[in-house]
Amino acid sequence: MNKTIVVMPAYNAAKTLAKTFQDIPKDKVAEIILGDDCSEDQTILIAQSLGLEVLKTPCNLGYGGNQKMLYQEALRRGATIVVLLHPDWQYDATKIPELIAPIAAGEKDVMLGSRILGGRAGTLAGGMPLYKYLSNRFLTLVENMTFNFSLSELHTGFRAFSAPVLKKVSYELNSNDFVFDSEMLAQIAVQKFRVGEVPVPCRYFPEASEINFWRSSCYGLQTLLVCLKFMLHKLKIKELEQFIAKC
Repeated sequence: MNKTIVVMPAYNAAKTLAKTFQDIPKDKVAEIILGDDCSEDQTILIAQSLGLEVLKTPCNLGYGGNQKMLYQEALRRGATIVVLLHPDWQYDATKIPELIAPIAAGEKDVMLGSRILGGRAGTLAGGMPLYKYLSNRFLTLVENMTFNFSLSELHTGFRAFSAPVLKKVSYELNSNDFVFDSEMLAQIAVQKFRVGEVPVPCRYFPEASEINFWRSSCYGLQTLLVCLKFMLHKLKIKELEQFIAKC
């Protein structure tokens, strides 16, 4: 019997949290947990009014630090599938059944929701800034070549993991910043987990992203560094603990 838990890492998500929550198919998930990273708006109050369980970081840890807390809690609660969903209403949460189906069937270990496969509305035509679109395409190309993937998008905030993935990869050693996601993909590639993707309609508007041009640039450089570290480890030039399985 599968137990799917949705985790939402939140920081100042008051404007979009309720709409995101309403789209989640409650009959397909066992629990929904919001991780609040010391928001300065009404995120916690809104979450509580929706009946959401809230975990609060002791201080502002960052996007990656929030995920670490949420994954540990989801595993502690016996999740067999964990869905990462940004609470910014950018990704269509009604697609959770399609996202988790290949994992539940034992066909995949990790699933990604792709805005590129989701059609024009999720990219430039949907309002994505040009620099973000070009960065997304470039980084995805480099990562596909580095990690031996063949996926349309690797920079998505809508993902699903089987419990064995989260139990095996050393995500605790990853950054607390946004590059956590790229590091997770590198770890997944090292361990040769099966990765798939499904098309996901996407809504793009100012509240749907907290990464500005400067932070996007830093994220891009950090992702390229992850690719370099991956190759050093893969070629056995430098063994990195971050890429060694926990069990």
